[in-house]
Amino acid sequence: MKQNTQKQRRQNRTRGKVHGTQKRPRLTVFRSNNHMYAQLIDDQKHATLLGISDKTVATEKVAGKTNTAKQLGIQLAKKALEKKIKKVVFDRGSYAYHGRVKAIAEGAREGGLEL
Repeated sequence: MKQNTQKQRRQNRTRGKVHGTQKRPRLTVFRSNNHMYAQLIDDQKHATLLGISDKTVATEKVAGKTNTAKQLGIQLAKKALEKKIKKVVFDRGSYAYHGRVKAIAEGAREGGLEL
């Protein structure tokens, strides 16, 4: 089985159980080799409420990808709280809840979001 097919199956399995609403949007994570991206998505309106990447965190001179991911989660939580979003549903996509993906979730909790 091809890698993309396996990844798509894992992603569909996760996204089949997780749905975002206006009151409780979906916090989705994308991880590449070099960067991390996180978005708050309202699945009912098919709209992105908030998006952030680690390119904005990199200006703070944080060492390591995992530490950068944690800072990304904290900054996402601050911006979400400014938009009066306190509860989110975490969508890890096709990634294991480990390493940088886990660090974003912990950072978001630390910043004040309820996952």
